[in-house]
Amino acid sequence: MTRPRVLCVVGPTACGKTKMGVLLAKRYNGEVVSVDSMQIYRGMETGTAAPTAEETEGVPHHMVGVADPGEQWSVARFTAAADDCVQDILRRGRLPILVGGTGLYLDAIVSGRTFAAGQAGGAVRQTLQRRLREEGIAPLREELRAVDPAAAERLHSADEKRILRALEVYYETGRTITEHNKETRDLPKKYDAAYIGLCFRDREDMRALIDARVDAMVAGGLLEEVDALLSLDLPPGSTALQAIGYKEFIACRAGEITREEAIELVKLRSRQYAKRQLTYLRRNTAIHWLCWEKERDFDKALQEATEILSRLGLR
Repeated sequence: MTRPRVLCVVGPTACGKTKMGVLLAKRYNGEVVSVDSMQIYRGMETGTAAPTAEETEGVPHHMVGVADPGEQWSVARFTAAADDCVQDILRRGRLPILVGGTGLYLDAIVSGRTFAAGQAGGAVRQTLQRRLREEGIAPLREELRAVDPAAAERLHSADEKRILRALEVYYETGRTITEHNKETRDLPKKYDAAYIGLCFRDREDMRALIDARVDAMVAGGLLEEVDALLSLDLPPGSTALQAIGYKEFIACRAGEITREEAIELVKLRSRQYAKRQLTYLRRNTAIHWLCWEKERDFDKALQEATEILSRLGLR
């Protein structure tokens, strides 16, 4: 059976994915599905660089501003919602263009991977989190080793979140997360994906652009967005409050660091995040990389992308 075709535009933060996604959508009669774990939240447009109406140029964008900041969105919930958008676009005879830098989420959508059951915030998770506070991670990791030795071996002791998740899956389903992951890996991919990747030839140029974008976000009202989030009195563990650009200024508003320190910290963490994104994406040998020089030449990149996609059978 022929798999449906999707186009993916990937790369680290600030590399121009939004613009390239719009250009390719216009070229191939497509619609954009944002694959960004933070752009789903309303009221966080500046700090997450969510595409503005002007930037979308009339191209429909899905999965942007669809959740309240207080909501908790797991990767399973995100990928299910995003896949609904992909299916709807395909039904209407258009090309889904997946744009974003959250590599795990993108891989899950393309592969059609399902995630082991487990209720984030449920009774089991709350019990495990209480035990983590009281006992530390060591006893919980040993508990995991007894039921799922492969997961315990794979996970570092510092990876508390995934250790709790593995235990949660076992206690709620009676099956290990290792078993579930093996089954999903063995399934054929759901979509036939073509990948265009954007990056800078010189990492220093990427770092400079990231720094400039953070300055622009601050000038464009990032601190006001932070104040609006704080006024909602969200739970301290809310995902939205952990986003880069928000948690640093929350610390600033709490008097823990200065405004200037917060800005520099946002720049540092954004650069570190971009490096992690590249490391993750480089594993995918199907990505066709377009490397920017000092400036981002979108006309040239669109021409090169079109030639690549033509060779891949996309017309």
